[in-house]
Amino acid sequence: MSISNSTIFMPSVMTLLGIPGLESVQCWIGIPFCTIYVFAVSGNFFLLIIIKLERSLREPMYIFLGMLAATDIALASSIIPKMLGIFWFHLPEIYFDSCLLQMFLIHTFQGIESGTLLAMALDRYVAICFPLRHATIFTHQLIFQIGAVVILRAVILVAPCLVLIKSRLQFYHTTVISHSYCEHMAIVKLAAENIWVNKMYGLFVAFSVGGFDLIFITLSYMQIFITVFRLPQKEARVKAFNTCIAHICVFLQFYLLAFFSFFTHRFDSHIPPYIHILFSSIYLLVPPFLNPLVYGAKTKQIRIHVVKIFCS
Repeated sequence: MSISNSTIFMPSVMTLLGIPGLESVQCWIGIPFCTIYVFAVSGNFFLLIIIKLERSLREPMYIFLGMLAATDIALASSIIPKMLGIFWFHLPEIYFDSCLLQMFLIHTFQGIESGTLLAMALDRYVAICFPLRHATIFTHQLIFQIGAVVILRAVILVAPCLVLIKSRLQFYHTTVISHSYCEHMAIVKLAAENIWVNKMYGLFVAFSVGGFDLIFITLSYMQIFITVFRLPQKEARVKAFNTCIAHICVFLQFYLLAFFSFFTHRFDSHIPPYIHILFSSIYLLVPPFLNPLVYGAKTKQIRIHVVKIFCS
């Protein structure tokens, strides 16, 4: 493949534009983003403290919830500080290796969050469909193994993205990334070389994680609903259903926003770039912000301990 003289060989510094088309109001957009970030970090940190201090919350559901909270803190913290630096302090430059690191962290934490949601769905499936066997199946050893597999799966699947970019993409048309953070496709599209392999691997990762998890989460909840509606006592049906409401809310808001961002970024060229970038940023920020609110409002045990802490 011929490379133009105007291309850049292995750039050392990239430039993040933020939200193209909304540069004049980015400083104002940063205010709600910063507010969401502060509430997301503090809410999830508070959730972790409650789970850590209360021995009654050492059940599998709450351990997975703590893992989800820690992932949300890490995910939001890998995006917002640099984003606010662009919006408020006009610091768009980022070292290329740092950009790749941010990309790796974002997609890895997304994979961990998706895997954790799957683990929570499977936990609820066993708890409701096989309640007498739940304690013997979901032992602490199994929970640790599931957590390790979720983390390793995300790392192993995302890591080749870094290798493919570093080894196959050496020439770039520009160093300007029309985005507010370093997203995989946003970087790949800058390359002056054949990006087919990188795009296909990105699709493979997305469907290997999101598609696989979505299918099994859906199947788990379908089986849960079938079991719940077969329960003879109305009170038992209501109790079982209420334990799943928070999970379903978190599951829906995570995957609906995720697939909207994924498909518009790759297949829909009619949506203005600033709409896509806003939605992709919101997609990464809303789950960490909403998760502690949803679980705090819908989970009775957590609600009790929150009231106990603030009223004591």
